[in-house]
Amino acid sequence: MVKRTPKPDALLAWMDGLADETRLRLVRLLERHELSVAELCEIIQLPQSTVSRHLKVLSEQEWVRSRSQGTTNLYRTVLDELDPTPRKLWLIAREQTEGWATTAQDELRLNQTLRKRQSDPQAFFAGAAGQWDKLRGELYGRNFSAAALLALLPKDLTVADLGCGTGPLIADLAPHVAKIIGIDNSSDMLKAAKKRLADAPNVDLRRGDLANLPIDDACCDAALLVLALTYVPEPKSAIAEAARVLKPGGKLVVVDLLPHDRDDFRRQMGQLSLGLSPEFVAGAMNDAKLHETNIRPLPPEASAKGPALFLATGLKPN
Repeated sequence: MVKRTPKPDALLAWMDGLADETRLRLVRLLERHELSVAELCEIIQLPQSTVSRHLKVLSEQEWVRSRSQGTTNLYRTVLDELDPTPRKLWLIAREQTEGWATTAQDELRLNQTLRKRQSDPQAFFAGAAGQWDKLRGELYGRNFSAAALLALLPKDLTVADLGCGTGPLIADLAPHVAKIIGIDNSSDMLKAAKKRLADAPNVDLRRGDLANLPIDDACCDAALLVLALTYVPEPKSAIAEAARVLKPGGKLVVVDLLPHDRDDFRRQMGQLSLGLSPEFVAGAMNDAKLHETNIRPLPPEASAKGPALFLATGLKPN
């Protein structure tokens, strides 16, 4: 078999991309900072049409990346994202342009631009406000918000996760509290939870019925019943048991399905009821001697396909 020699088109394109003083200046600036077209025009002292034309060439040859922020496009060169060959070319070009008087001038104007940006952060938020949630999620993910809220919990709490399943809530809570007792009636669920939580020394997993918990009276600061009550024959008994294991002043948190008519969903998920009404939950909490009860529907998430949920809380009297 004859080995084909790659055509030099890509190499010539990369070389052509750097074969211009303005484009070299742009790549030097964008390697260290994400800048808008207007900021680049201010720094290199060239009209927008010229800067945009060179950015188009650099974008087509993948020297720079861009993203939208409101009505503004921001550009950046990320050296680690370049293929090995153009990366080598750029390292040579950067070394050869290190002593240019023009790039020294660019550096001075760049620093001035960055100081101006820092002195007026409201300008950024004015442009980003319309898509701030999306932008923040894309840049930083979603988990940091929950981590910040969990860090507010007192470190000495003992929490019971009743109907813990495979332990996702326990995994989130364990680093922030003293002890978590996980209860589930499924040996398969507990097996998966045990594997997930193998590195959490403060987790105690037990098999048991939610209507007859294997937990002593008044030993927990908080109890969770999250998507659990629709699986038990007597939800009222499960709420009463959860209240029993709470210390005086302890808090019960319930999340479950609001009433719905999707019997196909109920059968698919193996649930025993078509959700729970707020009136029923409030009555069960009242019978369990909990006070300061609060029940409210949770706003449905755009990606959620199941029935809507509610959040209910109640306190055990001191």
